[in-house]
Amino acid sequence: MDITDSQKLQKEVVKLKEQKKIIGLVPTMGALHHGHLTLVDFAFQYCDYVIVSIFVNPTQFNNAGDLKNYPKNHQSDYDLLMSNNPNTIVFSPSVEGIYGNQVQAEEFDFGSIVQYMEGQFRSGHFNGVGTILKHLFDIVKPHKAFFGEKDYQQLALVKKLVQITGQDVEVIGCPTSRTASGLAESSRNFRLTEKQLDEAALIHLSLQKAKAAFHAEKDIQEIKTIVKSLFDASQGLDLEYFEIAAADDLVPVTQIKSDNSYRGFMAAFSGDVRLIDNIAF
Repeated sequence: MDITDSQKLQKEVVKLKEQKKIIGLVPTMGALHHGHLTLVDFAFQYCDYVIVSIFVNPTQFNNAGDLKNYPKNHQSDYDLLMSNNPNTIVFSPSVEGIYGNQVQAEEFDFGSIVQYMEGQFRSGHFNGVGTILKHLFDIVKPHKAFFGEKDYQQLALVKKLVQITGQDVEVIGCPTSRTASGLAESSRNFRLTEKQLDEAALIHLSLQKAKAAFHAEKDIQEIKTIVKSLFDASQGLDLEYFEIAAADDLVPVTQIKSDNSYRGFMAAFSGDVRLIDNIAF
């Protein structure tokens, strides 16, 4: 089922809820890949029906070229979802259907979780993410919503958004889906050549080496030096940032405390394609 109209979708959701069905939501921007299907399959472990929204959200792009170049192929996305599980409902609204005549992000106070890493390098991005998710939760009213841990800051943001807005939805994170080389699955990977895909495996490899150094009790600066040297030796990748942050508030740290949990976060460019990843330390 492919629905573009919000009111039609809401009627379908009401009907399913009257039948005591559990409704899940997987928000996407399309250009679906194996990682998305993993997330949808994960959602079906909790839900009877999963609504997959396909909407390239203009308010979360701080780079007009990135928005323009974002890959789009709705028919193949729809076919992939239907062949994967016929209980999937595709929701593909227009920009006007979401924003009306005013395509503008709301302002949210997400605190420290959006101040660093992606928040530093993508101005306005997280307000755009919060805005579209608030709209989607209001339209769909799912019981549960599912997000991949590849965008860990986003996952933390969604949990905070639900606190701020009081929307009645349970937010559930799904482990990052990876290729055989360890590269995190991403729609942006479609823009990479075979050579670039091979080179991009360094992102996960360097995070793993950083984690090993972390557990060997190297200090933060020494770990950052190790990561930087790996990228300096790379021909095809440019490191934008690498940080070790506390898992609860996502504030980068300079010293490790034994009673805290941490994650390593990274962004790098392969040509003009920006790739992100993170792992638990």
